[in-house]
Amino acid sequence: MNNRPENSPSVVPLRFEPSFEQIPDDEAETSKELAQALHDIMETTFNNNGHANRSVHAKAHGLLRGRVTVPDLPPNLAQGAFAQPGVFSAYLRFSTNPGDILDDKVSTPRGLALKIVGIEGPRLPGSEGEVTQDFVMQNAKAFTAATPKAFLKTLKLLAKTTDKAPGMKKVLSAVLRGVESTVEALGGESGTLKSLGGHPQTHILGESFTTVVPVLYGPFYAKVAVVPVSPSLCVLTDRPIDLSDDPDGLRTAVAEYLREEGGSWEIRIQLATDIERMPIEDASVQWPEELSPYVTVARLDVAPQASWDEAKVDEIDDGMAFSPWHGLAAHRPLGGVMRVRKPSYEMSADFRASHNGCPIHEPR
Repeated sequence: MNNRPENSPSVVPLRFEPSFEQIPDDEAETSKELAQALHDIMETTFNNNGHANRSVHAKAHGLLRGRVTVPDLPPNLAQGAFAQPGVFSAYLRFSTNPGDILDDKVSTPRGLALKIVGIEGPRLPGSEGEVTQDFVMQNAKAFTAATPKAFLKTLKLLAKTTDKAPGMKKVLSAVLRGVESTVEALGGESGTLKSLGGHPQTHILGESFTTVVPVLYGPFYAKVAVVPVSPSLCVLTDRPIDLSDDPDGLRTAVAEYLREEGGSWEIRIQLATDIERMPIEDASVQWPEELSPYVTVARLDVAPQASWDEAKVDEIDDGMAFSPWHGLAAHRPLGGVMRVRKPSYEMSADFRASHNGCPIHEPR
């Protein structure tokens, strides 16, 4: 996904139909259990360190301000947040996925939360009156769990290990990285091994990120990606970094880069063209790019800046929430994994606000 795509007119996007979503009778109960498991993680970490962190992606490695430039797009691409040409301010939060604050030598998948400000239009429930659009992404092209129940099962296991045996986690992570490198040498890849601590110790700013699960894209549906394109960022892709002497090595690496250089990413979308091969309810399916390549809809630029300081921690890390349900109705999250997480995002923001005494706010 690091190659520049062609905005090919040959792709005919599939119009979304309500029947594409299949809601199980017990989904509300699954959602309730998921929120409780995430609440347990937050309670554990708060009781241990006195600060309310996010239930997942608790540790941030870079907090940035940037701008998003939307060009004049053809009709199929000019939808939602990208419907009108313009320049919009944005906030970025780079993170890794555990709910406890770990030494970076416990190497896990990375996340990017992007908040675009100044987006007008009909809103999703719970975000009325706001002018932001959030995209919450991982450095993968599909989710590790196919269904909400499979996700819940994994999360319950993670909840039991939160804030326990950090030294053992570092040892396990080193073992899993070795196993994962062997799998990749044989032409494979294991999202499960990476999620348990087997992610390669590479520079986070060289990563490409996607929503991994689909959202509406106006009358269509799509996955959204953020991909580095400036040469200074592209050379960081897969670049190893030494984390042996720094428990916050990723944060240090981001700070050292942003102190001297800015960077540019493209925001791209992959429009669905086939409901069988690009399903909504199976979040573990990687959509085939030969059917529909990622195409560029905007550019994201950041200038050199301090990527970690007290003011940004207060404003962005503690003062903001990032949720795929903050945004336009034209980008409604789709599928069971997305649906069951909506109450959890709301619970997490409320817990952090009340326990930290810091109200969560949306920028305008």
